[in-house]
Amino acid sequence: MKRTIKKAVVLGSGIMGSRIACHFANIGLEVLLLDIAPKELTDQEKAKGLTLDSPHVKNRIVNTSLQTAISSKPSPLYHQEKASLITTGNFDDDLSKIKDYDWVLEAVVENLEIKKSLFEKVELYRKPGTLISSNTSGIPINFMLEGRSEDFQKHFCGTHFFNPPRYLKLLEIIPTKKTDPKIVDFFLHYGDLFLGKETVLCKDTPAFIANRIGIYAIMSGMHTIQKMGLTVNEVDKLTGPVIGRAKSATFRTMDVVGLDTAVKVAAGLYEGLPHDESREMFKLPKIVQELYDRKWWGDKTKQGYYKKVVENGNKEILELNLETFEYEQKAKVKLDVLDKTKNEEDLKKRLKIVINEEGREGDFYRATFFDLFRYCTVRIPEVADELYRIDQAVAAGFGWELGPFESWDAMGLKDCVDQMKKKNLAPAPWVDELLAAGHQSFYKYENGKKHYYDIPSKSYKVVPGTEGFIYLDAFKENNVVWENDGATIYDIGDGVLNVEFHTKMNSIGAEVIEGINTAITMAEKDFRGVVVGNEGQNFSAGANLAMLFMFAVDQEFDEIDMMIRQFQNTMTRARFSTVPVVSATSGLALGGGCELSLHCDAIQAHAETYIGLVEVGVGLIPGGGGTKELTLRASDKFMPNDPELNILQEYFMNIATAKVATSAHEARAMDILTVADRITLNRARLLADAKERVLELADAGYTQPKERTDIKVHGRTSMAMFEAGITGMKYGAYISEHDAKIAKKLAWVMSGGDLSAPTLVSEKYLLDLEREAFLSLCGEQKTLERIQSILFKGKPLRN
Repeated sequence: MKRTIKKAVVLGSGIMGSRIACHFANIGLEVLLLDIAPKELTDQEKAKGLTLDSPHVKNRIVNTSLQTAISSKPSPLYHQEKASLITTGNFDDDLSKIKDYDWVLEAVVENLEIKKSLFEKVELYRKPGTLISSNTSGIPINFMLEGRSEDFQKHFCGTHFFNPPRYLKLLEIIPTKKTDPKIVDFFLHYGDLFLGKETVLCKDTPAFIANRIGIYAIMSGMHTIQKMGLTVNEVDKLTGPVIGRAKSATFRTMDVVGLDTAVKVAAGLYEGLPHDESREMFKLPKIVQELYDRKWWGDKTKQGYYKKVVENGNKEILELNLETFEYEQKAKVKLDVLDKTKNEEDLKKRLKIVINEEGREGDFYRATFFDLFRYCTVRIPEVADELYRIDQAVAAGFGWELGPFESWDAMGLKDCVDQMKKKNLAPAPWVDELLAAGHQSFYKYENGKKHYYDIPSKSYKVVPGTEGFIYLDAFKENNVVWENDGATIYDIGDGVLNVEFHTKMNSIGAEVIEGINTAITMAEKDFRGVVVGNEGQNFSAGANLAMLFMFAVDQEFDEIDMMIRQFQNTMTRARFSTVPVVSATSGLALGGGCELSLHCDAIQAHAETYIGLVEVGVGLIPGGGGTKELTLRASDKFMPNDPELNILQEYFMNIATAKVATSAHEARAMDILTVADRITLNRARLLADAKERVLELADAGYTQPKERTDIKVHGRTSMAMFEAGITGMKYGAYISEHDAKIAKKLAWVMSGGDLSAPTLVSEKYLLDLEREAFLSLCGEQKTLERIQSILFKGKPLRN
């Protein structure tokens, strides 16, 4: 039976339920969100003479919850228009509607009796064959089946999303003994392909995989922190991006999530794991227990490990002293290991550095990582039969770039084992068996595929479900066809090349420009097309400002002019090559990264692509063809009956305000992505999808584009419109004098210069105007101050 999901019901509109509903709407599902009807009227409802039977009252809880979710930041929706796909209702009046839906997901309060009672009502209306699942994070899935029909049991399992569902990639699938295996396979496939999730098959054990391992890592870390006397700020510096974790690191994450939530999970694990050899680790150390007892639970209680205060109108973030439990000013942290790793973009190389660091910082890393590694090895096969499932669950659920076993590989498997044994943290015997057999890692790449060490067979097998993925690591040994310090070109098969950047934040400088041009030259001679993409956090944060700043300070304007020409020529090369070039964007695609994407034949964008032309933030305008390109796109959309040039003005404002799309869908609404560009929901599939797009364009008989000479610009007419708006903004104190100067330069280019009437111009004409404006702004002192602030302080400057 072919199964599809077009409509889904979410039962429970709390923090998880409302946001799961939003993510279902993100992918185009019609969603019915239900919750209980209120038992009492509010004072406002009483004043209006409403009753408990009034429709507005009966849906008050669900409507309030949904509105809170929609208005929250970051948004749970790819685009606000997606909210129209969600309909609300209540259990009393609308539960019968579930008969028309394909998937019913329960996300009510974590109380077994309440869930069972709700499922009993669901059985009255649910159509046989309808999928039914629970989003529980702690209640055993099997406990929910009591009294349910055979058809219900066959189609029921746990589907555990992590909060926030849009952003955290994990979806744990937890079948019961009675779940039809075909239903399990469907959820694993659907979550991957349509929800964009890392779908991980879990056993019905306490907290499943991610929370079992992730909470252990947190609690083990807390015990170590207390023992070593580290400060809050020191720990968050050591446990953030430097080791591939979120910026919020340890203590800030606890504040955001809520200390009470973490304590509840830890307490549940202590209670539910009487036979866990490390059970005592789930007991709260003083640095957690003290805050819990004081109800300093983080953001929800306005104080936790950090506290925001306002003095004399100035906001300040204080940190908790873990010895006195008093709040203090955040002390500047000087950590040697951060200095040693700050210029290393490769996470695997950074992990090698930190685990071998001497002194207190290295001791902290070894204590926490080695205990986590040991714990993971002895949890197999209790929580999972295969080690890759632990990596997938923990990395996706907690936002780690690498899972425990992947991190271990990066640090050196055998070296770590030798050190672990000296610290009485020996791993499970199967690790010694792996090493004794001559193997050096948990993972390896063969024939372009990622393999994991399978413990029962003592051999390597392909990670299931990844057969169609592209891992650039798999091509590093035999398929590198060219490289320099900033870029690598891989032959990824089927006549397609991939250009990977590996500069800081994947910024575009001379080395990357050389890599792009080399890839196109090679492809035009011997290949079918090019993908520009990587597996990093960001596609590209823009052009390399450091070199520009150096030339600008020295007033080397000929050098700057040459840089801009080279950049523009490379963008033009991507547009007018004889083979298709596809950009695979994810994370930040800003400034020059956006301009490159705009000039490719197509963009294959991950849903979480944050793209925009942000050059005005550093006192410039887009100089690599971005201004030209949006002027061209406005011309294509211009309507004869639109005398106010609304489209052009909208695109002008997007550049002038440095607007960044917060999703690929929003980028489409901004016309940065066109209808021909495509969106990938699962980040792991992005490069494969981009390659497929290259082949599709090539197979369709790719024709080299020609330069456009029919771009309609409006000269003095649009310039007058822009200047009126700029003047109004300046007099209203919304923009500075320098902002106005930048905006006028931008308006000049988008108007086509000083033309007395609407005129058709070429791309080259607009590129020349763009380069001239960019160059002139490089000579402005206030522009240099803005660039300097970004480079040396990491903060934008408004001057």
